[in-house]
Amino acid sequence: MTDPTQDLLPEGLEDRLPQSAAAAARIQRAMLDVMRGHGFDRVRPPLIEFEQSMARRMDGLRTRRMFRFVDPRSLRGLALRSDITVQVGRIAATGLADAPRPLRLCYAGQVVRIAGDMLDPQRESLQVGAELIGSDGAAAAGEAVALAITALEAAGATGISVDFTLPDLVDTLADGPFPLSEAARMAVRRELDTKDAGGLVEAGGEAYLPLIHATGPFGEAVERLVELDTTGVLGTRIEGLRQIANRVKGRARLTLDPSERHGFEYQSWFGFTLYAEGVRGALGRGGTYCIGGSDEPATGFSLYPDALIEAVKAEEDLGQKLFLPLGHDVAQADQLRSEGWRTVAALDDDDDGAVLGCTHVLDNGAAKPL
Repeated sequence: MTDPTQDLLPEGLEDRLPQSAAAAARIQRAMLDVMRGHGFDRVRPPLIEFEQSMARRMDGLRTRRMFRFVDPRSLRGLALRSDITVQVGRIAATGLADAPRPLRLCYAGQVVRIAGDMLDPQRESLQVGAELIGSDGAAAAGEAVALAITALEAAGATGISVDFTLPDLVDTLADGPFPLSEAARMAVRRELDTKDAGGLVEAGGEAYLPLIHATGPFGEAVERLVELDTTGVLGTRIEGLRQIANRVKGRARLTLDPSERHGFEYQSWFGFTLYAEGVRGALGRGGTYCIGGSDEPATGFSLYPDALIEAVKAEEDLGQKLFLPLGHDVAQADQLRSEGWRTVAALDDDDDGAVLGCTHVLDNGAAKPL
């Protein structure tokens, strides 16, 4: 008896069939073309690296997401990448250490994680991104946000919205006007994550209550943040947010959630999340950070377009197919392909162009509808 489970894929992994694969290829190409047009050079790091090399450039939590195994040649631990950003940081710190800054690099490739979660069970994803190495100021952040929006537009996303955050906000306030112990900081961050006003007060974070209300449409939320900043400790950050917002004004819906931390474990002063109409979940995240191992400042973003691919794949145009009967003119078929036709050549007399999904047939030197 044939085992009905022998062809099942592991949980969280799936095949891309022609319609989906075509949409994925088009979207990746469109995004990379945008980045190339803005001066970003593509790099292609390997799927597998030494675990120790990757781990030293990642925080401890994210290393748990990687598949690990032993290299039979070196007997050292290897890891399958779960994030390309850290690999680009390694490239910038080693092979391109002497390249002029700011250094603009982009990439695209598959990443995998050892397990999904309840909200996103997927374990393999397409990651497309860009990194601006050597700068983490408002100008660099504005360029990153604008580029990410342009890349999503080129991929076919509509109704784009961008949510800004300040990942180091609690630490900045706790080191200044609203002092907190390390333990209290953790509790305050946790309550801010859930927007629990009562829990925030119990955690000793009463002074942080205004942050719960400093969320929403960017213009209104940033003014509430200004009201909170009576000492001016957030002045440069607020000005930076305004510069970034002005850079992309009118191109996307802008919101602010200054205490949002999910997905921003290693960002410094600025972070952003990207969404699009009709697409489930976030399409990408970005922000400012320091490259692990070298501490060089950088700004970038990663897009995960799988949900967008699924949303548009049904409308993906695979192109018209032209059926080539036995004995067709080979030179003419080459010419038609150069004009954009997809050709399907008959292998025997029983082949039927219509059955094979063709829309036209080559007849007397011309493409005729079937």
